Amino acid sequence: MHIVGSAIFVTWMYLLMAVMGLVCAPALLGPRSWALACLRFYLVLVFAGLRVLCGVSYEVRGREHLPRGGALIASKHQSMFETLAFWCILDDPAIILKKELKHLPVFGWYAMKLKNVAVDRSAGSKALRDMLKQARERAAQGRQIVIFPQGTRVAPGGIESYKPGIAGLYSAMKVACVPVALNSGQHWPGSGFVRTPGRIVIEFLPAIEPGLPKEAFMRELETRIETASARLLQAGRS
Repeated sequence: MHIVGSAIFVTWMYLLMAVMGLVCAPALLGPRSWALACLRFYLVLVFAGLRVLCGVSYEVRGREHLPRGGALIASKHQSMFETLAFWCILDDPAIILKKELKHLPVFGWYAMKLKNVAVDRSAGSKALRDMLKQARERAAQGRQIVIFPQGTRVAPGGIESYKPGIAGLYSAMKVACVPVALNSGQHWPGSGFVRTPGRIVIEFLPAIEPGLPKEAFMRELETRIETASARLLQAGRS
């Protein structure tokens, strides 16, 4: 039954993306707020389908840890779910994405119109400089910069190092960094299409104040995210 519901959901999500992306294309010629409104309406329909067809809902915890205005958000990354959900949860996020994604039809159009931060990973130190420049600009506009510090999706319980780009952002932006733990991979896997019924939890943790040395910051960030994510994973198995 999960396979059937998941297959229908995946078809619904991508067909809706194509149809709404084309219908709302004129919004790309207007202010960014028009494209953002279209995206959020699309996500309301996607998450409604996820709940009805797959029995997957989501819960947000720790909103009180989010600072007002520009902020740095460092999130665990287990599936496509959180890449979408932050657009509903945060006021005005700018997500750090692989440069290749901006060339995708429909998705890429809106990703660029919404002024996310595209990073060319093959560009070495130039990529870091470009990322820092774009991130500072977005934060100055009062937006929340979202980065997945492990750089890729990691299955629940999996191990992947935390990349130094997050430390560069933390140092350059001189703002608090809010770690985010989650368990999305238990219900929306990073690969494959079968969704497992249950509740996805996205938990914002207490902010790490600016000013820590790089090594201390990286240790603190990884400890907080991994400890809380392991707790959520264990609770989901209970």
